[in-house]
Amino acid sequence: MAGRRVTAVEICIDDVEGATVAEQCGADRVEVCAALSEGGTTPSIGLVSAVLARVSRIGVQVLVRPRAGDFVYSPAEVDVMLADIAAVRALPAAVPVGFVVGALTAAGSIDTAVLARLVEAAGPCPVTFHRAFDTLPDLPAALPALVSAGVARVLTSGGAPTAAEGAEVLRSLVSLADGRIVVLAAGSVRGANVAALVAATGVPEVHLRAAEAVAPAAPPSSPVSYDVRRLATSAAPIRAVLEALRG
Repeated sequence: MAGRRVTAVEICIDDVEGATVAEQCGADRVEVCAALSEGGTTPSIGLVSAVLARVSRIGVQVLVRPRAGDFVYSPAEVDVMLADIAAVRALPAAVPVGFVVGALTAAGSIDTAVLARLVEAAGPCPVTFHRAFDTLPDLPAALPALVSAGVARVLTSGGAPTAAEGAEVLRSLVSLADGRIVVLAAGSVRGANVAALVAATGVPEVHLRAAEAVAPAAPPSSPVSYDVRRLATSAAPIRAVLEALRG
């Protein structure tokens, strides 16, 4: 008999079919994004609406990031973020919905004023602080600000290129969090390393992009072509992580 999985698994997607794939595989949540090649930006309201219409169990997190680049936002950009949160909250949803946000000051700390506005706009929907957190110089010192703001979880690799490399910091964050905020580990999480990562750090949740290249639907028929390497959510990496966690 397979072991009982207790670690939650979140899948980062930018394709509507990816939500169905993740749900069918048994993942717990998806994070819906656009422009993942640029680190992720806010998805269209149409994409979010289509995802919500296609799932029946899996939780849906929506990235709210108005542009690529740094995480220091102008007042106008904050207004865009607030409007995006309001638009998503207005959509019909039969599953839990949450938001993934992040804002920093020019001095390199969490922008607690902007974060407070975003958390307030989210209302009862849980808020995740994204990997802007990993750019901070002292992650354990920054964690209490997220707790005080009412953030539900923090997406982090422990400030390293991968979660495996940041395992020591992840372990310290889990200890410091002490159940007040969830540490969601990210950064090259795969079936081959997830069990060891969870064992070494105690993280209760993991996050991954499970994508494979998709061939163009048709060959170019003119000198002008928009066929670029496209990635789509794949079942195989999701199943590998879930199976490793059941082992």
